[in-house]
Formats: sequence, C-alpha cells, structure tokens
Amino acid sequence: MADKAFITPNVLKWARESARISLETAAAKVSVPSERLKEWEEGESQPTIRQAQILARAYKRPFALIFLPDVPRDFQPLQDYRKMGSKSLGTASIFIMREIRQKQTWISEVYEENKEEKLPFVGRFDITANPNQVAEDILRTLGIVPAAYKSDNPISEWISKAEAKGIFISRTSFIHSRLKLDSDEIQGFAIADPYAPFVFINSDDWNAPQLFTLVHELAHIWIGKSGISNDISPEIEDRGKFHPVELFCNEVAANALIPLAIISNLEKSTFSSSREVFKIAKVLGISSFAFLVRALNLKLISANLYLKMKAEADLEFKAFLIREEEKRAKQKESDKKGGPNYFLLQLNRNSRLFTQTVLDAFRGGFIEPTQASNLLNVQVNKFQKLEAQLYK
Repeated sequence: MADKAFITPNVLKWARESARISLETAAAKVSVPSERLKEWEEGESQPTIRQAQILARAYKRPFALIFLPDVPRDFQPLQDYRKMGSKSLGTASIFIMREIRQKQTWISEVYEENKEEKLPFVGRFDITANPNQVAEDILRTLGIVPAAYKSDNPISEWISKAEAKGIFISRTSFIHSRLKLDSDEIQGFAIADPYAPFVFINSDDWNAPQLFTLVHELAHIWIGKSGISNDISPEIEDRGKFHPVELFCNEVAANALIPLAIISNLEKSTFSSSREVFKIAKVLGISSFAFLVRALNLKLISANLYLKMKAEADLEFKAFLIREEEKRAKQKESDKKGGPNYFLLQLNRNSRLFTQTVLDAFRGGFIEPTQASNLLNVQVNKFQKLEAQLYK
C-alpha cells in the first residue's frame, strides 16, 4: 500500500484555490473523483505521497509547502488597473504573475544587499505630470529616437535599450503548451521597484500592440505604480471604465511612440491616404489605428476623415491578419519538423538581462545550481545551450 502524505488540508485547498484551479480539474490530474480530493481538503482522508507531489506541481508550489501547519503568507497581489468588468484572472495569469514576482523579489534583494544604487527614473513623476514630459524623459533616458529605429522591429530595440538601463523585460504567451495566457485577462504588468523594475508583456499578439503595451508599462515604472493592465489601446471610448493611472500611461505611450514633433510636421496628404498612413505607422512601429487616433486627438484630422480612414485601416488590418495567419501556419509546420527554439522561448520569458544575471551568479558560485535552475526554468546541464542563445 502506498505511503500516505499527511498534508495540511486547508493548505492543500488554499494552494488549489490560489492557482484558480477547479476541484474537478485538479482531481483529474491525479485520476480521482472530485469527491476524493474534497475529502483530502477537509482532512477526512489523505492522498498518497505521489498524488500530493502531482498536485503540488500542478499548483506550482513547493512540495514541502502543503505540509506547513497553516496557510503561508503569499506574495501581495499587484494593483489591478484593468478595465472595469474585465475577465477574472485565470490560472495562467496567476502563474505568470507569481513567477515574475519570484524572480523580481530575488534580484531586488540581491541588488539591495550588494548596496547597488537605486534607479533614478523609477517614480520620477506622478500622474499630475504632463504626459509629454514623461514621454520625453523615457525617450531621453533610454536613448530612443522614434522614426530612426535601426531595424524594422522597433520593439526589439526598445527592449534592448530598456534592459541596458536595468529594466527587466519578460515576454511570453504561455505557461506551458496546454496553458496559454489570455490577452483579455492580461496584456502586461509592471513592478516599479527602484532596484529591479520588471515589465511583463503578453506576446500573444503582433508586435505593434506589444510595443504600445511595453511603453505603457514603462510609464508605470516612471510614475512608480506597480500593477496589471489589459485592454491597452491608444483610443478609449468609455473613459469612465478605466483607472486614471491607465489613462495617463496610455497618454505617455502615445506621446513617446508618436511624438508631436513628428506627426505635426507630416504633409496633410499623408492623413488622407491609407497607404501613406500604413507606411508611416510601420516606420514608427505602431498600428495604423494608433496613428489615426493620435492625429484625431491632436486635431490634425476631422472626425469624419478619422472614421473614413479608420474604415480603410480596418480593411487593411483584416488583410494583414490573413497574411499573419498564413505566416503562423507555415511557422507551425516548421515547428512540427524542428520544433520551436526552447531556449529562445525561455530567454524571452525570463528576460535576457535576468538570464545573464543569474548565469553570472551561478558561474561565480554565488547561488546553488538548484536555485539557478528554478529561477531560469532550465536544467543546469542545459545552461550552456541557453547561454549560447543569449549571445546570438
């Protein structure tokens, strides 16, 4: 007979509920009826050690945790700045926030213990500031000049420049192959820590919306407001549903990505040609829609022209989506043959800066192999391949 695991019932229940996993889903993972799992959570019977280990992994909690005498103090949840009426955060959203918080807490504590200097731009402003002033400070600090990007993929340049200044940027769209992130729940979040600020971006979208999300989250860092965001958009139809912080950060992002000095100096004919709008938007790394909204807000185009151009932009966007689907289909076929690059996926998920920091600490003997592996989600014997990807 298998050995029983004398877990703490209310801790087991808390671990499941805090992971937003239903009783039925959790029970299926250990192939028992939901009534049996309920018995374990109420202390009427005990799982086997093997069953308890499976549940702990499913809840993404250390096995030892479910034996604690009482529910532990968990990470404090991030401020929820999402639009009123948003979907409840699901398991994937909870897991990615917990994962990033663990990474961020570790690196922040290391930097503080080493007496690293605080980053001066974290919390430099508040929402009473002029959004354009904040945008200009972000561009100046990171050394970015919109419309003068060095490649046709501006988000990569933004990430590289942000990490060079000590901001950790994580991007992923999944926890694992069967647990995807929902952009309706969460598009991004920011942890505005003075030692180790972290930004997360849900990458389940094309690059232009991701870039807007990234700069929106950087604005959170600049005003010192940690929190979760969704439905990030350059246009907000019902402003009453949005938190003032979100409205402000959207304004900052619009000013940073589409500076007044650039858009106001364009020829008037630009605003009446969908093809010209698309070309300019592509150079700026944004969507045609974002460009048109900015032009409307600055009164560079009329409401009627905006509606006409928006309709044309919508048609172009639908055509763009068809092309993107074709590309994704080809990519899936390629992935089936060779598989996606696991180490590149982990590199983006961990953040390149965080990966480099952990590997340096490991190579220098400052952290144990197990801790380094847990922080990077990569086995120690695979570190060499991860590091090789880092320098590509």
